[in-house]
Amino acid sequence: MQSTGGVGMKHEAFTMSLLLDYYGALLTDKQKTYFDLYYNQDLSLGEIAEQEGISRQGVHDTITRTEAILRGMEEATGCLAQAQNLCKLREEITAAATPLLHHEDPTVRQSAERIFAAVSFLKE
Repeated sequence: MQSTGGVGMKHEAFTMSLLLDYYGALLTDKQKTYFDLYYNQDLSLGEIAEQEGISRQGVHDTITRTEAILRGMEEATGCLAQAQNLCKLREEITAAATPLLHHEDPTVRQSAERIFAAVSFLKE
């Protein structure tokens, strides 16, 4: 039986990177740096500690606090969840409108083009 821990860890790292994208401006430079090195650059706690000239425990504590801050911001605002839901809805609208582009009625095709324009505007 294979472990799925690696998949879960990758999903967690992806989620943390997204949270950093959304709420990173609220963090200190040190928090952003350590978090980026750990989650985006895939450096170990020891590697970050050596690079930054602090203890491994210091890096661990900073990353743990930063995770809590980012999760708390998402719980309070839901910005990431809302953006992900909006993305799914855009995909559903696009999928539903695509067949209309080839409809025999030009009015239907024009409506489909307006739908695509509106979806494109939502991506910005």
